[in-house]
Amino acid sequence: MRAVIQRVLETSVKVEGEIIARINKGLLVFVGVENTDTQEDILWLSAKIAKMRIFSDEDGLMNKSVIDTQGEIVLVSQFTLFANTKKGNRPSFTDSAKPEIAISIYKDLIKQLEADLGKSIQSGEFGADMKILLINDGPVTICIDTKNRG
Repeated sequence: MRAVIQRVLETSVKVEGEIIARINKGLLVFVGVENTDTQEDILWLSAKIAKMRIFSDEDGLMNKSVIDTQGEIVLVSQFTLFANTKKGNRPSFTDSAKPEIAISIYKDLIKQLEADLGKSIQSGEFGADMKILLINDGPVTICIDTKNRG
């Protein structure tokens, strides 16, 4: 899986003009599911998102996690994170998991994040044309690929 994690002051997700998710201080996480992703990827990524220290402490240093700050999360599926742009000008998405696989992994990631945070999170609508508004805080944007755990 690939994730783009953005620290936000607020964000909202609209589908067909209706707001389906809205948070204040927290994280907006775009996630793409790859054909080879497993339960191990879900567990690792969820823990990383929940525990990543990218919020400021009292001294202005990034020492606090979304858990520490009692922040919120919006998770949005985004198959385009696996775009292959090596040939031509039209991206290929062959590395993105097919919907029948990706939906299950996306739902499992939501459940795991909720377990790791100890509270509900909000999410976009899988496969929908979404309009996303955000106020990036910092800006702080982190990219993670579960295949590059090192």
